[in-house]
Amino acid sequence: MISAQHIAAALRMDPLLAVVLIGLFVAVMLALNGRTRATASQRRHCSYRATAERVLQRLPQLAGDAQRLAYMRKINPYVFEELLLLAFERQGHPVQPNASYSGDGGLDGQVFIDGHRWLIQAKRYGKTITLSHIRDFGTLLLRERCGGFFIHTGRTGNLSRLLLHAYPQVRLISGQRLLNLLAGDAVRLSSTPFPVKSGWSVSDASQF
Repeated sequence: MISAQHIAAALRMDPLLAVVLIGLFVAVMLALNGRTRATASQRRHCSYRATAERVLQRLPQLAGDAQRLAYMRKINPYVFEELLLLAFERQGHPVQPNASYSGDGGLDGQVFIDGHRWLIQAKRYGKTITLSHIRDFGTLLLRERCGGFFIHTGRTGNLSRLLLHAYPQVRLISGQRLLNLLAGDAVRLSSTPFPVKSGWSVSDASQF
């Protein structure tokens, strides 16, 4: 067996060999570290997905719609994202989750309906919509040139409804429509995912 002293002596005699071995060691450690992070991310995804499936089974057992909405306001926000993707998926639509839950830039997943790409913004509100969230999501959709579902558990409010006129590519799903989606009802789309509404422009949104 080669002793540690023999290895140390060989490395002193051949500096190039030492550099190569150190490089290999660093590469192996980086690879192992990356695999650990990927495995942890996959475990989180599987955990949130499993919890979302349990939530979907739990909702019909609650007493009424008010209790169902209150229940969803209390679940983990990442579970809520998985819950929405699961609902679309069970309707037969291909979905694409984000690679990670944080740093998503306002995007919580994607769904493809009749060949059209739709982005998803999931907000587990307890009160009214934050107007800047609509504005940011609408701007993202304009940049991506696609439609999007702004899905939330709170109250929409008159100002929010007015602001949505500036972003007709944003489809709002909340309240009863959200409950219907989770119950398996198909999302009804009355127009293309990237409509142009006369009389409104993005600059109109700056007044809100």
